[in-house]
Amino acid sequence: MNNAEKQFVLGVGISATSYERACEQALEWIEEARAHATAARYVCVTSVHGIVSARRDPAFRRTLNAADMATPDGMPVVWAMRSFGRSGQQRVYGPTLMLRLCADAEERGYRIFLYGARPETLTALRDALLDRFPLLQIAGSFAPPFRPLTAAEDQDVIRRIRDARADIVFVGLSTPKQETWMAAHKTALPGVVMFGVGAAFDFHAGRVSQAPAWMQNNGLEWFYRLLSEPKRLWRRYLLETPVFLPLWLLQLAGLLPEADFKEMSHV
Repeated sequence: MNNAEKQFVLGVGISATSYERACEQALEWIEEARAHATAARYVCVTSVHGIVSARRDPAFRRTLNAADMATPDGMPVVWAMRSFGRSGQQRVYGPTLMLRLCADAEERGYRIFLYGARPETLTALRDALLDRFPLLQIAGSFAPPFRPLTAAEDQDVIRRIRDARADIVFVGLSTPKQETWMAAHKTALPGVVMFGVGAAFDFHAGRVSQAPAWMQNNGLEWFYRLLSEPKRLWRRYLLETPVFLPLWLLQLAGLLPEADFKEMSHV
């Protein structure tokens, strides 16, 4: 199966995919890697925050556009894709995608590694996943410090993941840290499929509550998260992401600079 075609949203290529297609593609990559030593793959679960961040940071935009898959994580991204002609596009939400992949991993005997969050969050996450998927093989985990890793520490993380013989690495950092980490480690982790799932670790560990389904489906998840974590998220939701709507309208009207779309011809 070919990787899902990407649709431009403000210069960022978002895969026209679904939960089923994303999981099928991941399974295909894993089987291919087990049969033949292939390069690592990485998947970005991309929200409005990621797209707006990429507008300001060309290096981050290149990281997103180099991803093997970039799923539409938020409803505004889904609505934008539909407005550009992807009428059947649905949301592919990081926490839900993670659970679906864990179900597939349990069934097929794939090994997963958890990278990110705090040590206590990883412990709670591990317990929650094993309670839901008793036969899931969690081959290892690592909670990085809240600072850049030294070269020696980074090599230790690479060794841990390789020694764990992980098929899937779930990365639970914030954007753009998780995407940058995956891109930087693609060469060092051959055969691995990496998924940047952001807040999924905190949600599934029970540390942070998820927005009700009706809020998620109506594009109001940001409001719920802002009320839940105002000190951490106020800048993102009140200062950064509001620029998405006018830029989306400009793209819809064909008024964004052509340069915004050139690099996707190489993706």
